[in-house]
Amino acid sequence: MAAAAGMLLAAVGWAALGATTPPDTSAAAPTASGEPLVSPSASASALPSPEAEPSPSPEPEPDVAFTLVAGGDILTHGPVLRSAERAGGGEYDFGPLMENVRPYVGGADLSLCHIEVPVAPEGTQPSGYPVFGAPAELIPALDAEGWTGCSVASNHSVDRGFAGLETTLDAFDAAGMGHSGTARTEQEFLATQLYSVRSEGRVVDVASISFTYGLNGLPKPEGKPWAVDTFNADDANVEPILEAAQRARDDGADVVVASVHCCVEYRVAPGEVQRSIASQIAESGLVDLYLGHHAHVPQPIELLPGGPGGDGMWTAFGHGNYLSNQDTQCCVADTNSGYITTSTITVAPDGDVDVSVEWTAITVDRLDSHTMHVLRDIEDTGTASISASEAQARLARVSAAVGDEARERTTPAAALAASVDARLRWREEGTPEGT
Repeated sequence: MAAAAGMLLAAVGWAALGATTPPDTSAAAPTASGEPLVSPSASASALPSPEAEPSPSPEPEPDVAFTLVAGGDILTHGPVLRSAERAGGGEYDFGPLMENVRPYVGGADLSLCHIEVPVAPEGTQPSGYPVFGAPAELIPALDAEGWTGCSVASNHSVDRGFAGLETTLDAFDAAGMGHSGTARTEQEFLATQLYSVRSEGRVVDVASISFTYGLNGLPKPEGKPWAVDTFNADDANVEPILEAAQRARDDGADVVVASVHCCVEYRVAPGEVQRSIASQIAESGLVDLYLGHHAHVPQPIELLPGGPGGDGMWTAFGHGNYLSNQDTQCCVADTNSGYITTSTITVAPDGDVDVSVEWTAITVDRLDSHTMHVLRDIEDTGTASISASEAQARLARVSAAVGDEARERTTPAAALAASVDARLRWREEGTPEGT
């Protein structure tokens, strides 16, 4: 009662001072026990809140790294065919010719060869230069060598007409290998050859596009302008190549690799037009790696300004020959050797791509059944037909041609990813009727 009277007097006194609203005394009003009266809301706000459990930070997505090997021109000249036939005891067996290079091809995650010749259609005989037709056994041999797929656009793509083109792609399909540069249908022409690299729960798609400067004066198959990917090298017009690279990007490619078959043969130094072609492709920012073919001699490897990230585009102007009968007897000394490139490619979660390129010199011993060798492996010993000094001379020519921007690799490539497979979007989705 005394407490209530006191509160009433305090209220009257406050009013006498002219205040319109008495002060809020509820929070501090004493109870009968002498403890202050605290409202439930004040009590709740005064209590300390429990510490919130920090949410775990998500694991950052990993980079995807993989190795990509590429090789030079595969040319089944008549003498090469005869060596393969002897190796197979009357059947064509290219395996023994290529086996010494196999560790450098098969060890990589992704290996892309360049086959310059079509496969002879069923019922026709294989043939060499000038109108090529490889035996069907060549494609399974390339598969056994470790190649994942091949670029096939070249000046000899239609040596055996549209039937040869179809036979070639059918053989790649039967072997489960990828291919780019020629097409059996317009839909196939518009599809992108993708290689899916899987690693650490991520999938990176690598596109392979392939173009040639021409067809040795032969026309494209009638009514099928899309049968071979070509561009006008004389005018250094790379627009068709850039359009294909953009389609690849639109199809989801994280990395685009361009095989370009062009320009002047037997010349180590790239000409002005060849440099213009490569520079335009680099400046477009659409291509990550340029693989050159057709010169039949090793040419420089350079980092050209441009590239998708602005850090440059590695350019192998010409790999030289992989398997052929060319040597000093027909051409120039540089034709008996070439190089394979090993690229280590890393794709970050944000899509940034880093590429490094190394080279390995190889040669063909045409006097010993066209057996191929890694030149570093024989520089001190030679072979039955190649002296050590000749092996060293061949290695020196390749090294001088390549230049000093890329490093030499003397050990086989190792796989860095979990798996790689070749796929074509049109195959996965089915071919619509009427195409």
